[in-house]
This record gives sequence, structure tokens and C-alpha cells, in this order.
Amino acid sequence: MSRKVLFDTDPGCDDAVMLAVALGHDDIDVVGLSTVCGNTTVENTTRNTQAILELGGRDDVPVARGCARPLVDELATAEWVHGEGGIRGDLPYPDEADVVESHGADFILEQAYEHGTDLTIAAVGPLPNLALALAKEPDLPEIVGEIYVMGGAALAGGNVTPVAEANFHNDPAAASRVVQDAHAKMVGLDVTDRASIPFEDIEEYEERGGAFDVVAEWLRYPTETLDVGEEGPAIHDAAVVADLIDPDVLDFEEYYCEIDTTGGPSHGSVICDQHDIYGEEPNTHVAVDIDVERYRETVEAGLEGYAAGASGD
Repeated sequence: MSRKVLFDTDPGCDDAVMLAVALGHDDIDVVGLSTVCGNTTVENTTRNTQAILELGGRDDVPVARGCARPLVDELATAEWVHGEGGIRGDLPYPDEADVVESHGADFILEQAYEHGTDLTIAAVGPLPNLALALAKEPDLPEIVGEIYVMGGAALAGGNVTPVAEANFHNDPAAASRVVQDAHAKMVGLDVTDRASIPFEDIEEYEERGGAFDVVAEWLRYPTETLDVGEEGPAIHDAAVVADLIDPDVLDFEEYYCEIDTTGGPSHGSVICDQHDIYGEEPNTHVAVDIDVERYRETVEAGLEGYAAGASGD
């Protein structure tokens, strides 16, 4: 039986790859999408989400527009990484955004009440939608099956500051609320930096054309974002959907974590009590290892299904 998942997302090219894998894999039932500011404005992330659905032949999936700015901090977008409007590729944009009436945070709760423990929430952008949902419904972690977040760097360095990852740094206050209350599975740079797609796979997608050509555009990150000698770009968000499909992709360990919201040089970083210095009960399942080959196999299978849906096969 397929797994019911609501994605809270800010496409963004790695979000687009993740959504394509989810939409294209029989083991995932995407019950809805809530959008949030992050890689670009919420207006753009909403249009991008709808275009991803349209390209994959899945415009039946409901979309709810969420928060247009972080709870406290100013929005810092990343079009220089993801392209103008927050995403690359020739996409079938709708003339206007056809979204459900509910705000993204309320839509998360509506889906939670409807599906209960059958639902997994996967939040892969900044976290104000999920933080607001938790503020309105503190029992959300008990109502749903699992909550995943893509963000943070618990035992590794950051990617926007030496210690902070982009999604958490964009909205540390929201990340703090989620880490305090969600009992989430945190999939951060500890594992996602290794979640790469080889350059030869990207070249193969380019040669195949059609929807695969658009996917290849999503996978073609600027060279400034790649480390010298890397075999391919890290597609961070896709690590979440890969683990949803194949639970052997990621290994988790439980730790007590906090988020630095002080505004100093470690603003937005994860404080992970690896050695139990605080003596607090663990509140987070931290992803600590990834099976890269299983990850790549799962992503490839989902992309094949997405491209087949795009061609009507």
C-alpha cells in the first residue's frame, strides 16, 4: 500500500527533483502540497509547484499557499542557485495560481485530521508553515504517523554559514519550534551532502529529452555550489523521499537538539547534545548515515515514473 505524504515545499530545483520522484513512484501517494517562501518568494514557489505537477500529469494534487516570510527573520532567497523565479527548465506554468482556500498551515492540519496516523508530513523548506501548524495543534505529532524535516546540520558544518544550513538559517524561530515540538526525523547536511546524482546520469537525462531534459536542468547546479572533485550535485531534499520509499536509505540516531536563535555567528545552527551533556530526553531523530547507492536507485525509479506520466504512458 502506498504511503500518504503531504509535502511542505519551496521549489527550488532540489525540491522539484524530490517532488518528481514522489509523484512518479507507486509507493508514495502525494495527498497535497503546501508551499512556503525560501528558495524564492511564495508566489514563485506556488507557481513552480503547480508547473511541476502539470509537467508530470498530476494537476489533480491540491496545492495550498503558505507563509510569505519567515516568522522573525527577513527572507533570503537563492535564485542564484536555482534560477530566475527559483527554478530552471522549460515548465508549463499555469496562467494563474489555482490553490485551495486554506492557508498552508491550516491545510497541513486538515490533511492530518483527515488521514491521521496514515499520513507522513515531509517539510523540506523553511519551517514557518509547520511551526504555525504545531502552535495551533500541539498534538500534531501524535495525530500523524511521522514528521520529516529536511534541514539543519547536527554533526556537520553548514552551507550558508560555517555552522548553519540554509532552511534552518532562513527561519531559525520556526526551526526551533519544530525541533522542540515535532519529534521529527531531521534529514540534514550530515547525510544530504552525500546525496549526489552523478554527472553521467544527468548527461543521460539530457540525451533522452522530453521531461527528462527538464529534470536535467533541475540537476545542473552552478559550479560555484560544487566542491572540487565532486562526482555530481547533492540533491538534498530527495534524500527525504528516498527514505520514505526505502527505509534502508537512511540511518537515524536520537539526540536532544536545540536551534540557536540568538542572532550571533551561529544563528540558525543545530545544537546537538551528542554526548548527553544536558541530560535531556532526546527530541529528534537525526539522520547520521546514507546508503548512497540505494538513494540513487530510488531517485532513478521515481524519475522514470514521473517522465512516463509526463508523456502520458
